[in-house]
Amino acid sequence: MNETEAARRRVGIALMCGTLVFFACLDASAKGLARLGVDPLLATFMRYAVSVAAISLFLNPVTSPGVMRTNRLGLQILRSGLLFGSTALNFLALRHLQLAETLSIQFAAPLAVALLAGPVLGEWTSPRRLVAIGVGFLGVLVIVRPGVGPVQPAVLLSLGNMLCYALYILTTRKLAAHDSTATTMVYSGLAGLALMTPLLPWIWTTPPNGLAWALLVGVGLFGTLGHWLLVLAHARAPANVLAPFIYTQLLWSVLFGAVIFGDVPNRWTLLGASIVVGSGLYLLAQDRRGRIAPQR
Repeated sequence: MNETEAARRRVGIALMCGTLVFFACLDASAKGLARLGVDPLLATFMRYAVSVAAISLFLNPVTSPGVMRTNRLGLQILRSGLLFGSTALNFLALRHLQLAETLSIQFAAPLAVALLAGPVLGEWTSPRRLVAIGVGFLGVLVIVRPGVGPVQPAVLLSLGNMLCYALYILTTRKLAAHDSTATTMVYSGLAGLALMTPLLPWIWTTPPNGLAWALLVGVGLFGTLGHWLLVLAHARAPANVLAPFIYTQLLWSVLFGAVIFGDVPNRWTLLGASIVVGSGLYLLAQDRRGRIAPQR
């Protein structure tokens, strides 16, 4: 690898780290809105409304002819519905759970992807990877601790978010062979907005102050900027180089939770998160080794 390529990878890593800061800000804004009494579904609507408005400035039928043309409309709708379900369930869970708790559970999504890739994509995993997946889900159980005191119902929302996100990743991979990235991005926002707009009369409540308005706009901007930086990062560095840095979001979530909301993760959350992250990193290492071996 020459110096130019190494510099591009460093830029990509920096962009990836910036992506995770924006995603942590998105979750913190959603939790802040819940503390102010704003309906999480209204926050979900604004997440899509602001995103569609921002993306439409660059991706639309005028600037990008044919961007609305898809070869798999049903799969696009399914993928967008899964993304909507993941967002809504996460925002609902954040009303009751700490930022670190919801994110630690969501980090099990790559484990679920590895497990479901066999029946969904025909990408069967090895016994060693299955053990790592099992250990990762054990980490989720350490966080949730079923049977040790009453289980917080919001944990089920967070688990639903994790499952929706895993299926969203799998459908995204299937669509990559049929539609362009630009087309998929456009449908992601439009489908979410179409699902939420009919509900607006029932979920609308006037935000109580300027901070609430700012946070409502923020959930859309943070999400849009995060995904934009994500695209830029992947244009400069391979996915297997960037993937380990996803876990830096947990550091920001712990920091924001402690400083803004006074939420300090307990030892079980930290232990479970460590197990989940460790399993995810092991799977990434195995995946990278599997790519390098054929090249050699």
